[in-house]
Amino acid sequence: MAYLLVVVLNKTEKLESILERLVEVDVRGATIVDSVGMGRTLESEIPIFGTLQEILNAGRGRRPENKTIFTVIKEERTLRDAQRVIKEELSGFKEPGTGIMFVLPIMDFIGLSPSLKEEEAALKEHRKIEKII
Repeated sequence: MAYLLVVVLNKTEKLESILERLVEVDVRGATIVDSVGMGRTLESEIPIFGTLQEILNAGRGRRPENKTIFTVIKEERTLRDAQRVIKEELSGFKEPGTGIMFVLPIMDFIGLSPSLKEEEAALKEHRKIEKII
Protein backbone atom coordinates (compact mmCIF):
# COMPACT_ATOMS: atom_id res chain seq x y z
CA MET A 1 0.00 0.00 0.00
CA ALA A 2 1.10 3.58 -0.63
CA TYR A 3 0.41 6.60 1.56
CA LEU A 4 -0.35 10.27 1.08
CA LEU A 5 1.43 12.33 3.73
CA VAL A 6 0.01 15.84 4.10
CA VAL A 7 1.53 18.56 6.25
CA VAL A 8 -0.13 21.96 6.64
CA LEU A 9 2.80 24.02 7.83
CA ASN A 10 2.13 27.28 9.63
CA LYS A 11 5.80 27.75 10.52
CA THR A 12 6.83 28.40 6.92
CA GLU A 13 10.39 29.24 7.97
CA LYS A 14 10.81 25.48 8.60
CA LEU A 15 9.89 24.48 5.03
CA GLU A 16 13.42 24.21 3.63
CA SER A 17 14.81 22.23 6.57
CA ILE A 18 11.83 19.85 6.46
CA LEU A 19 12.30 19.23 2.74
CA GLU A 20 16.03 18.60 3.23
CA ARG A 21 15.29 16.10 6.00
CA LEU A 22 12.68 14.35 3.85
CA VAL A 23 15.27 13.80 1.12
CA GLU A 24 17.57 12.26 3.74
CA VAL A 25 14.92 9.60 4.53
CA ASP A 26 14.33 8.77 0.84
CA VAL A 27 11.25 10.88 0.17
CA ARG A 28 11.97 11.68 -3.46
CA GLY A 29 9.40 14.34 -4.22
CA ALA A 30 6.71 16.52 -2.76
CA THR A 31 4.33 19.20 -3.92
CA ILE A 32 4.18 22.41 -1.94
CA VAL A 33 1.10 24.61 -2.22
CA ASP A 34 0.59 28.08 -0.77
CA SER A 35 -2.49 27.96 1.44
CA VAL A 36 -4.49 30.17 3.76
CA GLY A 37 -6.30 29.04 6.88
CA MET A 38 -9.97 29.41 7.61
CA GLY A 39 -9.42 32.03 10.32
CA ARG A 40 -7.47 34.31 8.00
CA THR A 41 -10.15 34.01 5.33
CA LEU A 42 -13.02 34.67 7.75
CA GLU A 43 -11.45 37.72 9.36
CA SER A 44 -11.95 39.71 6.17
CA GLU A 45 -15.56 38.51 5.83
CA ILE A 46 -16.68 38.80 9.46
CA PRO A 47 -15.09 41.85 11.18
CA ILE A 48 -15.77 40.61 14.73
CA PHE A 49 -13.85 37.43 13.93
CA GLY A 50 -10.84 39.52 12.89
CA THR A 51 -10.96 41.46 16.18
CA LEU A 52 -11.17 38.20 18.14
CA GLN A 53 -8.19 36.83 16.20
CA GLU A 54 -6.20 39.98 17.05
CA ILE A 55 -6.87 39.46 20.75
CA LEU A 56 -6.08 35.73 20.70
CA ASN A 57 -2.90 36.17 18.67
CA ALA A 58 -1.50 39.04 20.75
CA GLY A 59 2.24 38.55 21.08
CA ARG A 60 2.35 35.41 18.91
CA GLY A 61 2.96 37.06 15.57
CA ARG A 62 0.58 36.69 12.68
CA ARG A 63 1.01 34.10 10.01
CA PRO A 64 -0.92 35.30 6.98
CA GLU A 65 -0.26 32.14 4.99
CA ASN A 66 0.95 28.61 5.33
CA LYS A 67 2.38 25.92 3.10
CA THR A 68 0.78 22.57 2.43
CA ILE A 69 3.15 19.72 1.60
CA PHE A 70 1.80 16.66 -0.24
CA THR A 71 3.93 13.58 -0.85
CA VAL A 72 3.17 10.02 -1.92
CA ILE A 73 5.24 7.40 -0.11
CA LYS A 74 5.36 3.75 -1.15
CA GLU A 75 6.82 2.06 1.92
CA GLU A 76 5.57 2.21 5.50
CA ARG A 77 9.11 2.48 6.87
CA THR A 78 9.79 5.54 4.73
CA LEU A 79 6.47 7.01 5.89
CA ARG A 80 7.40 6.51 9.56
CA ASP A 81 10.85 8.04 8.94
CA ALA A 82 9.23 11.03 7.22
CA GLN A 83 6.79 11.54 10.09
CA ARG A 84 9.65 11.30 12.59
CA VAL A 85 11.81 13.96 10.92
CA ILE A 86 8.86 16.33 10.51
CA LYS A 87 7.97 15.93 14.19
CA GLU A 88 11.63 16.58 15.10
CA GLU A 89 11.71 19.75 12.99
CA LEU A 90 8.46 21.00 14.51
CA SER A 91 9.10 20.02 18.15
CA GLY A 92 6.40 17.37 18.03
CA PHE A 93 3.70 19.91 17.06
CA LYS A 94 3.57 20.90 20.75
CA GLU A 95 3.41 24.65 20.14
CA PRO A 96 -0.09 25.89 19.20
CA GLY A 97 -0.39 27.02 15.61
CA THR A 98 2.48 24.88 14.33
CA GLY A 99 0.34 23.07 11.78
CA ILE A 100 -1.09 19.62 11.24
CA MET A 101 0.14 16.36 9.74
CA PHE A 102 -2.00 13.45 8.56
CA VAL A 103 -1.76 10.34 6.39
CA LEU A 104 -4.24 8.81 3.97
CA PRO A 105 -3.99 5.40 2.29
CA ILE A 106 -3.66 5.36 -1.50
CA MET A 107 -5.16 2.49 -3.44
CA ASP A 108 -3.40 3.22 -6.73
CA PHE A 109 -1.15 5.82 -8.35
CA ILE A 110 0.90 6.44 -11.48
CA GLY A 111 4.06 8.48 -11.99
CA LEU A 112 5.95 8.33 -8.69
CA SER A 113 9.75 8.59 -8.80
CA PRO A 114 11.57 5.41 -7.83
CA SER A 115 13.04 5.13 -4.35
CA LEU A 116 16.79 5.07 -3.86
CA LYS A 117 16.62 1.31 -3.29
CA GLU A 118 14.76 0.82 -6.56
CA GLU A 119 17.25 3.00 -8.44
CA GLU A 120 20.19 1.08 -6.98
CA ALA A 121 18.60 -2.25 -7.91
CA ALA A 122 17.92 -1.05 -11.46
CA LEU A 123 21.49 0.19 -11.80
CA LYS A 124 22.89 -3.17 -10.61
CA GLU A 125 20.66 -5.01 -13.07
CA HIS A 126 21.77 -2.70 -15.88
CA ARG A 127 25.44 -3.35 -15.05
CA LYS A 128 24.83 -7.13 -15.09
CA ILE A 129 23.28 -6.86 -18.53
CA GLU A 130 26.19 -4.75 -19.78
CA LYS A 131 28.67 -7.42 -18.61
CA ILE A 132 26.74 -10.13 -20.45
CA ILE A 133 26.67 -8.12 -23.67
